Amino acid sequence: MPRQDLPVTSYALLGLLTFGDELTGYELKQRADMTLRFYWVAPAMSQVYSELRRLTEHGLVARRGEGRGTTYRITEGGRRDLAHWMRETPVGFPVLKHPVALRLLLGHVVDPDDTLAMLLGHLDALAEEVSALREVRESLRGADQNGGVFRHPALVADWGLEYLEAERSIVAELVRRVEAGE
Repeated sequence: MPRQDLPVTSYALLGLLTFGDELTGYELKQRADMTLRFYWVAPAMSQVYSELRRLTEHGLVARRGEGRGTTYRITEGGRRDLAHWMRETPVGFPVLKHPVALRLLLGHVVDPDDTLAMLLGHLDALAEEVSALREVRESLRGADQNGGVFRHPALVADWGLEYLEAERSIVAELVRRVEAGE
């Protein structure tokens, strides 16, 4: 059975250690920043280390070395726990925590031009994220065969690109409506 005291972030970090390599805490943080940030909150550096400590204490991660050169790898117990968590715990429904939506909700507090500028800035940010995610997706190409370890990350990247395109379309329509005074 999975550990009841582990947060979802622990399972996310365990999952990032399943790609066949040992990582330092710093490298794990980099991997989280390069992957999780597109669809989950990438943990802070301090959180990575506290979760690694917890995972090591539970025997889900093995630690090798000392100091800055310390590396971590997932154990068989960690793989079993992660697989059990994946199969047996409810997924839950995503909660939209969207700073642009919050500011649009409160748009009556500022001039329409301020709201429009915020939405246009979000369109620019979306274009940057699409570009970054396309790079990630391309880095997986060729290693994303069905049954391969990078197949599912490639599927998530494809999902993310579709999601960002839908977001761009929605925001472009909101821009049109704000400009039209609707």
